[in-house]
Amino acid sequence: MNNRYFAISTIVGLTLCSSAGMAFSQERRDDPNRRPPRDEKNRRGGEQGQRGGPKTYCIEQAISDNAQLHTIAFNGLAFITGDFGASTFIPPGKVCDYFGFQYMRDIDAAQKGHNPVFLNRVSGNVLQILTEDQRKIFADLAREQAPQFLELAAMRFPLIDAFCRQLKGEIPFGSTGLNQESVVRYVGDIFAFDASLSYRRAQVFGEIAKSLTSEQKASLAKMTFGNFATWPDVDVNPYKMPRGTEKMINVAYMTYASEFFSWYAGSLDADVYFCPERHGTYFGGFYMKDMPAMGKKDYDISTSVTGDSGKEFIDLLNGNQKKEMTSLPDKQRKDLKEIIVVRRAISSELRKFLKGETPDRNKVLDLGHQYGELDGAMSYLYAMAFAKVNQTLTSDQRAAFLKLRNLDGYTSAPAYLYSSPMKEAPNIGDTSRFFFPPKTSTGNTK
Repeated sequence: MNNRYFAISTIVGLTLCSSAGMAFSQERRDDPNRRPPRDEKNRRGGEQGQRGGPKTYCIEQAISDNAQLHTIAFNGLAFITGDFGASTFIPPGKVCDYFGFQYMRDIDAAQKGHNPVFLNRVSGNVLQILTEDQRKIFADLAREQAPQFLELAAMRFPLIDAFCRQLKGEIPFGSTGLNQESVVRYVGDIFAFDASLSYRRAQVFGEIAKSLTSEQKASLAKMTFGNFATWPDVDVNPYKMPRGTEKMINVAYMTYASEFFSWYAGSLDADVYFCPERHGTYFGGFYMKDMPAMGKKDYDISTSVTGDSGKEFIDLLNGNQKKEMTSLPDKQRKDLKEIIVVRRAISSELRKFLKGETPDRNKVLDLGHQYGELDGAMSYLYAMAFAKVNQTLTSDQRAAFLKLRNLDGYTSAPAYLYSSPMKEAPNIGDTSRFFFPPKTSTGNTK
């Protein structure tokens, strides 16, 4: 990668700290040098930045050592105390996430960004504003992409199984453990597929934006980006897919409606933004955090639980165990900074659809693969560190971790397709390909 481009892009990405309370300017939403709106108070506890201090929402905070360490540690706690099924759980919004929705929910001035009502409220307003023909475009895309979303989720299973094998020491006989190159290449393929789905989503979003009437634009303009309180309490039910529609189609349809608004009313900066939990999503952290909210219509997920529990997990480790964890932010630093550059390049390309231009699809897919390789490299580091810590835990530590997990009474499904439980364990075959092959007596690999 061009070093000058990396330096400039990183500086731009790292200086855009902001917080909630003000609308994005409609006229300036595509300006990459504009700072997002500023916050008025701290709302996310220890998840990012200094615990109990002023809170900002930006890439700089997301990649800070404190935010990264505590998020990684939270995943370590989830992985060590969980199982394969819990590790497969992931919210649908954590894929194809180049449309500013994560930023919009994180900065929400009404503090409803992490409540299930948030998505329904924004989707209801958008679907009410759109015409039946425009809503049908979303419905057609949902039917087209639902099977692909399920395929994307299933692609994660073999990798997670390999990570679980490393954690338990159940590696192939004669192997020295996980092969980083195999992990990196595989995650690259996952993210390239994700990028292809994102490209198609942006294409449809651009089509909808082009078809908006002046009255529809005026109605959307009344909705403030980052302020749930400005969105009327619309009954979304009349605009939902018909009863009996497959769940994944419904999920995709509602996701499109919410993300169309965050993309249309947002900015390039919002698209590039990610929270610390965006990467290394193969260890059950989302299950441990989100499961208490499942099935509840109005439940505020604690935004400090990740940082607080991650810190407590580290405090319970001994010196050598702690060193395995605290060394990770430095080991991943270069890859994490490069991710900012790649996300900005992908998001910039996709935003061309909003301007009536056609992005380079091959470029988006290549960038997506590069993004996945970076995520894979970091995830490999996490898996190896968690396994090393797990090998030396005492019975007292394990008991303390189960208490910290705080999920008594919850039993995970054999696996999840996003947040939907599967009745039976998926058939994923042998995952030995993720490990170094055993060596022969002459020192050659078989």
